[in-house]
Amino acid sequence: MDVISQIKQKARGCMQTIVLPESYDDRMLLAADQATREGLARIVLLGDPESVASRAASVGADLNGVELVAPAASSCLRDYVEQLVELRRHKGLTEDAACKQLLALDNLFFAAMMVRKGDADGAVAGAFNSTGDVLRAALQVVGTAEGIRTVSSVMLMVTTNPDLGVNGTLLFADCVVNPRPDARALAEIAVTTARSCRSLLGVEARVAMLSFSTQGSADHEEVDKVRQAVEIARSLAPDELIDGEMQLDAAIAPSVAGKKAPDSLVAGHANTLVFPDLNAGNIGYKLTERIAGARAAGLMVQGLARPVNDMSRGCTVEDIVSTVAMTAVQACG
Repeated sequence: MDVISQIKQKARGCMQTIVLPESYDDRMLLAADQATREGLARIVLLGDPESVASRAASVGADLNGVELVAPAASSCLRDYVEQLVELRRHKGLTEDAACKQLLALDNLFFAAMMVRKGDADGAVAGAFNSTGDVLRAALQVVGTAEGIRTVSSVMLMVTTNPDLGVNGTLLFADCVVNPRPDARALAEIAVTTARSCRSLLGVEARVAMLSFSTQGSADHEEVDKVRQAVEIARSLAPDELIDGEMQLDAAIAPSVAGKKAPDSLVAGHANTLVFPDLNAGNIGYKLTERIAGARAAGLMVQGLARPVNDMSRGCTVEDIVSTVAMTAVQACG
């Protein structure tokens, strides 16, 4: 069973409510249909029910079993407005402005408030909206997890080598969000990615914090940053296996680890790779895809108090369905 099938199986076991705000995108309608048929989650689509139903019929999406919610007619709207005003009062947000924000075409703030209030367990968006817009709503409404200030991304990379990671699957972070994380941010990325590993794959994370140096083989301020991040990460999560600084070969190849980091519990057996910055992370995952023939099986946002996940605007229906399943598993804890 491949990793996404395993995640879907977990999602069926915890049956969470996932809201899809972008009902004006045909892919979201088809994904709502498929996720419901596969029993991955209870799906809520935001939008005028008549318009959504009509559009769904035109693209062949069966919304039987999908809840359709019109934000403007919702009995929760007044409470959501009050909550948003309270959250953003320090920014001078008025009730009128809060209402307009919650009822804007993209529905992102309304979906985020559903997640904050527990009326949904998670949200998936980004097929139409930019990452910046999706994360802005999530940060302003849902906020970050306790003790965490950094929102980041984690990517599941499925390789053809079963000896790597967890039966060939590795977690890569952060490949999308943070261009130049400082030591504290890098540490938080390591901690939240370790939690994601346990949630998604059901195994103990072995986190390698990557660098061009392994345990003092080079001296540079960029290496110092990773070393500091390792210490901070260990103080934040002393029960997690987090080690570094470490070169990639030392992280995943036992023969190299035996020479470069013989005393490490992570080296040679890492299943979670934390890159030092976005340049390295983005280049690293694309190299792994294009040269090693690996597959990016899923992308998840981490570090938020409750799950809100972003899609690429070029996503497929299957990408959305897989992310719904990941979001459900993330919400299960």
